[in-house]
Amino acid sequence: MHRRARSIEDKTRRSEDLLAAAEALALELGGVRHITLAPVTERAGLHRTGVRRYYASKEELLLELAERGWGRWRDAIEDEVGDRTGLGPRQIAAVVAGTLASLPVFCDLLTHVPLSLEGDVDIERARRYKTNSFAAHDEIASTLDRASSMTVEQIEGLLATALMLAAGLWQVSHPTPTLAALYEQVPRWGHVALDFAPKLGFLLEATAVGLAGTTAPAEATAPAEATAPADAN
Repeated sequence: MHRRARSIEDKTRRSEDLLAAAEALALELGGVRHITLAPVTERAGLHRTGVRRYYASKEELLLELAERGWGRWRDAIEDEVGDRTGLGPRQIAAVVAGTLASLPVFCDLLTHVPLSLEGDVDIERARRYKTNSFAAHDEIASTLDRASSMTVEQIEGLLATALMLAAGLWQVSHPTPTLAALYEQVPRWGHVALDFAPKLGFLLEATAVGLAGTTAPAEATAPAEATAPADAN
């Protein structure tokens, strides 16, 4: 039975139900590209027209999910680091890779945010996403800076690489049914579709070690667009 939310608490709960439903369906179906509003609202127990009271579009719903992902990643890194200090490049890379791999829907969304989600919502919603994702990014960098022997510039470089790799590798390692069938027929074409977490960890470790031995140019002391979470890069 579909019931209409009356109180602020009810509306908040329904909004959370929609996000949880979208995340669950993305995991079940193999990615957010398969998400449509009708199954999401049905899973959340709402009438399909009721979603408009909470989110203006599928894109706004998924952008909200991406924004929540930034908060989850920040919290996961803070929990993983704890009170530790003096962590080396390999340890920092393991923290970044492990926490990202624990958030598969967020990794998936990192591709879709710059491609469509940000551009398909109104400017104020896009502004809110930018504000909150940048804040989470900066908190992540600050947490890793306190715990690490790496410099801030090196950490920001690692985070930029992590975002780009997580976005790309997730898509490659979760092929469509057509590509999966093709890889079975011609295995050598699927050699790049490796396990997501091990590949991410290996590449981030190599990146962190390389960055730790590199002196950043003076201009890198200012946050660069390439490291900005808004691009999901």
